[in-house]
Amino acid sequence: MKKVLNGIHSFHALGLKKQLIAAAICAGLGMSVNFAHAASPNVSPPSVKVGAPHVYVVKKGDTLWDISGKFLSKPWRWPEIWASNKHVKNPHWIYPGDRLLLCSLNGKPLIGKDEGDGCDGIIRRYTGNTSNLRPQVRVEALNNSVPVIPLAHIQQWLERTSVLPAEAIANTPYILGTADNRVLAGKGQSVYVRGKGLENGQRYGVFREGEPYIVLDQNGKKQNLGVELTQVASAVAIRNENDITTVELTDSYNGEVRRGDRVMAEQDAMLPTLFYPIDANQVKDGGKIIRVMGSIGTAAKNGVVTVDRGSADGVEIGQVFSVYQDGEVVRDPKTKEKVKLPGQYLGSAMIFKSFDRISYAYILESELPIKLGSDIKPPRLDD
Repeated sequence: MKKVLNGIHSFHALGLKKQLIAAAICAGLGMSVNFAHAASPNVSPPSVKVGAPHVYVVKKGDTLWDISGKFLSKPWRWPEIWASNKHVKNPHWIYPGDRLLLCSLNGKPLIGKDEGDGCDGIIRRYTGNTSNLRPQVRVEALNNSVPVIPLAHIQQWLERTSVLPAEAIANTPYILGTADNRVLAGKGQSVYVRGKGLENGQRYGVFREGEPYIVLDQNGKKQNLGVELTQVASAVAIRNENDITTVELTDSYNGEVRRGDRVMAEQDAMLPTLFYPIDANQVKDGGKIIRVMGSIGTAAKNGVVTVDRGSADGVEIGQVFSVYQDGEVVRDPKTKEKVKLPGQYLGSAMIFKSFDRISYAYILESELPIKLGSDIKPPRLDD
């Protein structure tokens, strides 16, 4: 799937691309335990939630996170109990109408799809004992499978938003003006681009620059982690004259094209492909939420936030983090000394798109409003 997506360089078939995006997120249901990231042998297996169903029929509109939460108090530990069938293609995908059974293997919980033979069959397939099983064929549309999280909640950031170092965009071509001297332009209009490197007949994206991500380092100095770019249009270069290129706008997305907008190669969506708990030491400590997308300062369930950790810090798409509010500093009434209180758990978030220094995360659940400056930490494996 990843190779297929990497081979997509044209946005002319938008409907097809949306199906591929949905399919890729469905492929994010790769739930077999990746032992490099699984729980330590010294950690107790995840305990089943009180009141968890012994049988659950998957419904249209369900997400993997929702289903996991019906069985576990810590849904991100789902890969540890999922009984994938190693002998069939795409054993991890779940579809509406599937019956999920809560079983037990050597005293540990195990959940799998019922294929008509109950928990005995689930355990046989999981352990590899398939000598008396007959092959079965199932035909399903790929984009009917259950996604990790709702695509619609993150599609804007998956498809149309990127973060690049400031120096990487400093000399890129930009919109100089329109053919009819208008301030704004949209689909079907021609605009003039100044800058070198554009080739006639090639497709490009038109991007609006957002506020740079400025943070303070350990020494209190300002540090630019990157500039956010939102694609507002697609275009085709049709004519070059010196350093001025005429391009035709073929599609509009999140607004009209303005003077100063950047023109660069279109980017393929970066999609969730994994869903597993992370190792405690895998990501650089001290991560924080540095922007709440589409809000002034707080996020809730189904919201999107930016964290100040990226691929350079060990972040990978699909990782789940716990979000904490930093504890207050209070004065001890007896000793008069200042004491910092423990941090308060606010919710959990999953990385769905990662750049060099920052990442976008989806809020899976929140017990309290999640504020700017909240800490992100690897979730604890123990219950």
